[in-house]
Amino acid sequence: MDRIPPTRLSRLLTGWSKGGTGALPRLLADALRELAQRGDIAPGTVLPSQRALAAAIGVSRSTVTAAYGMLEAEGRLESRHGSGSRLRASGAVGEPATEGRLASFGTRDSGIDLSSGALDGLPAVAAAVGALSAQDLGPALAGDGYLPYGLPELREAIAGYHRAAGLPTSPDQILVTAGSQQAVWLITQGLVEPGDTVVVEDPTYRGALEALRSRGARLVPLPAASPHGDGPAALARLAGRVRPRLVYLQPSVHNPTGRGMDEHTRLRWAAALAEHGVYTVEDNAYAELTLRHDDAPVSLAPRLPADATATIGTLSKLFWGGLRVGWIRASATVVHRLADIKKSVDLSCPVVDQMLAVRLLRQLPEARAHRRSQLRDRLAETERLLLAHAPGWRWERPAGGSALWVEIPGADAEATAQLARRAGVLIVPGPAFSAVDGFRHHLRLPFADGHGSLEKALPVLAECAERSAGPR
Repeated sequence: MDRIPPTRLSRLLTGWSKGGTGALPRLLADALRELAQRGDIAPGTVLPSQRALAAAIGVSRSTVTAAYGMLEAEGRLESRHGSGSRLRASGAVGEPATEGRLASFGTRDSGIDLSSGALDGLPAVAAAVGALSAQDLGPALAGDGYLPYGLPELREAIAGYHRAAGLPTSPDQILVTAGSQQAVWLITQGLVEPGDTVVVEDPTYRGALEALRSRGARLVPLPAASPHGDGPAALARLAGRVRPRLVYLQPSVHNPTGRGMDEHTRLRWAAALAEHGVYTVEDNAYAELTLRHDDAPVSLAPRLPADATATIGTLSKLFWGGLRVGWIRASATVVHRLADIKKSVDLSCPVVDQMLAVRLLRQLPEARAHRRSQLRDRLAETERLLLAHAPGWRWERPAGGSALWVEIPGADAEATAQLARRAGVLIVPGPAFSAVDGFRHHLRLPFADGHGSLEKALPVLAECAERSAGPR
């Protein structure tokens, strides 16, 4: 029988104690029943122990005991001494479609939302929209608008972007996608088979973990990007035992830690990857948000075999999350394979968005300067707030990105997040970014919001963290 870890169940239990009426046990029972009815938890799954779930969601054990009792009385839960509490079949079929790592995107209710590090849109986006004319749209409207590989002008512009970064690229090596998340998903579908071993950093981008798990990949975590990390050496040890299908890395700006590989670490990774012949996925979604210098981001791909490397990019992080334009840079053969998969999903990305992207790529230097100034100022303010409201929390100053990877000694991050949600603050705990549900004392804390949300949220988070560390 499959058992669902308490960290995963906690991720799926989003918003269960808000917006409802009744005592916590009834609300929890209702939420568990809904997860079973939707198929998010498969029939036959063994739920966490009452103590473990209570700790994960920040309630008393008696609350979970009562909720389990209600479900058992309804015939939806079967409890056996020594075997735990197992969900009974309720019409749901098949395996669960999600691990809940992206659940926060579907439950962004009222309150203070710190669940995403996405930035507000740059004025350049509105200017580009306003500058589009009927004359600009005319040639596109003369066709049917279905461009599964992407708008030719945009594919050439993206190829030029990579050439300027020292990576020879032709337009037939570019596949335009609906943001970087679709790029990750397409690579997972096209290059990974169920049961394949995939090496990921720990922690890493939660959307990649979600896509890889849903594909049935066997994930092997290695230390995340760090000047002192032994990721390349660990890869060498692993490659001596199994053949990884691919390695997924974020070398330029890492989500969630904000770290960036220095030149020495980049060279070590390149040597290890080339030596062992492992296909490499380089996710540079956050690369344009580097904070330590004002130049274009440095790619790992020029040091790797061209036919064994895919690079992911996007305009959504730099310009605006609502601009769903990303891309994959890979060999023409891989691009063709992934485009065939993409056709079955959406046929083509919106052409008007791609026309805007062509214009915005011409404004990269100005956009970089604007964002880096903005992020540096907000980072300094956030560090001041943390020292004032949470002096015991720990973090390292990031090389880039829009969030801090904060360690809260002694606190349970899952319980902190659940308690904070009930107090009106939405935040993502560390285990959501770990293939093994690690980093139980970490939170990802976005610092880029310019509306005072963090200043209001920090006292709440500090109190919830303190409560999660104490007896319940």
